[in-house]
Amino acid sequence: MTHDDIWPPRAPWVGRWLLLVCVLVVAMILVGGATRLTDSGLSITEWNLEKGLTPPLTAQRWSEEFALYQRTMEYQSQNEGMSLAQFQYIYWWEWGHRFLGKMIGLVFALGFFFFLFTGRLRGRFRVTTLLFALGGLQGFVGWWMVTSGLFDRLDVSPFRLAIHLAIAFIILAIALWTALGAFVWPAKSSKLGLPKWTPFALMGLVFVQVMLGALLAGSRGGAAYADWPTIGGEWIPATAFGQEHFLSNFTEDHATQHLLHRTTGYLVALSALGLALAGLIRGQGPARWAAAALGAVALVQATLGVLTVISASPLSLSLIHQAGAVALWCVALVAARAAWR
Repeated sequence: MTHDDIWPPRAPWVGRWLLLVCVLVVAMILVGGATRLTDSGLSITEWNLEKGLTPPLTAQRWSEEFALYQRTMEYQSQNEGMSLAQFQYIYWWEWGHRFLGKMIGLVFALGFFFFLFTGRLRGRFRVTTLLFALGGLQGFVGWWMVTSGLFDRLDVSPFRLAIHLAIAFIILAIALWTALGAFVWPAKSSKLGLPKWTPFALMGLVFVQVMLGALLAGSRGGAAYADWPTIGGEWIPATAFGQEHFLSNFTEDHATQHLLHRTTGYLVALSALGLALAGLIRGQGPARWAAAALGAVALVQATLGVLTVISASPLSLSLIHQAGAVALWCVALVAARAAWR
């Protein structure tokens, strides 16, 4: 059997390109998390491609950017009197986040058009066109998110933040799945010993958990309850779901957010451990070891979640916990592909 007989066709260079895109997207997610947790997201108040390609390099440019930020509600209500050096600290996080987004777009576009015109994006690799569209949508949603917090709120909308993160996770999943296909992985017999939909269901649960985490972080509720396993001394907070408008419980009420995020986290961990145990007992080939890795990552992530809570969500642990969520998402996808193949 030749490489041309394999379907989808083997295309290792397409796979390497998409893995590079995955690495950049992961970096984008983590820098975005740091941008949110350091309250840096509103430091740049304009969408200007020309100015965005280079950071402020002169005192005059820094003064202009600082003056624009001083018009925002966040500055006037929360950061009034901050020094230029303090502004520069938050500005660099946001500028870095946007610059990384531009670099992802450039890397993707160069690879996409090269492989397209050389005939390597045939068959199922045409899904990369969807990635192109999602990348453009992500840029629009990012600015839509920023505008929600410039003048009418102290922070960006947690709901829009969750949508922004959701698209990033979807892009990462499609790119990683397609990259594995480019390498024709797994190439040998692989069985999980469970129905093929099982790891996909777990991915859905992980996705819900990530969105709940985004709503919690977006409303700055991580440090609201620093006790565990109880929440404010209660197993089920009496104030949970107490908002008059039902949806406000998900975006504004910290008791509800903690209850949902922790409960779903327990479900994710138990489900992943169950899948890992079943895979080790009944699985074969790559699916067996992917399932075992999934259980291990889920256990580490649950531990990180508890440590983050009882430490009142410091920046370092919060970012590590977010990195754990990305790792869990990717390993779950690898397990899903191993079982599906």
